[in-house]
Amino acid sequence: MFKDNLIQLRKMKQMTQEDIAEKIGVTRQSIAKWESGETIPDLEKCRMLAELFEVSLDDLANYTPEDGIEIGLPPKGKHLFGVVTVGDKGQIVIPAKARKIFNISAGDQLVVLGDEAQGLAILKSEDFLAFADMVRNSTIK
Repeated sequence: MFKDNLIQLRKMKQMTQEDIAEKIGVTRQSIAKWESGETIPDLEKCRMLAELFEVSLDDLANYTPEDGIEIGLPPKGKHLFGVVTVGDKGQIVIPAKARKIFNISAGDQLVVLGDEAQGLAILKSEDFLAFADMVRNSTIK
């Protein structure tokens, strides 16, 4: 996992082993050993790698692609929850992992926003209303 993720991220960012070594203060040989699985870096170097590649430390160490979805590690804070099907009346089921991360429970009200060029966004209504109040209060001054 770690070694495969490191290789994938390095290639995705079009970096050489030397580039990475220089940025985190190790030798190119260290990077080569990490990529071969011969050794693994200490926690501080892992943290530096995660920051360099803008991924979470957990994803750097543990990410494995889901069956049939080979898109690579997601940037930190970004998620691909999978595919949902729209029902006859336009309903969708929000995946359990998304509900957990965004603290969405049965009965919660959601706001659906749309931009024809960008797509749809779904927000909890209380978050949207809090944002709207903040905008309104900042323009009243």
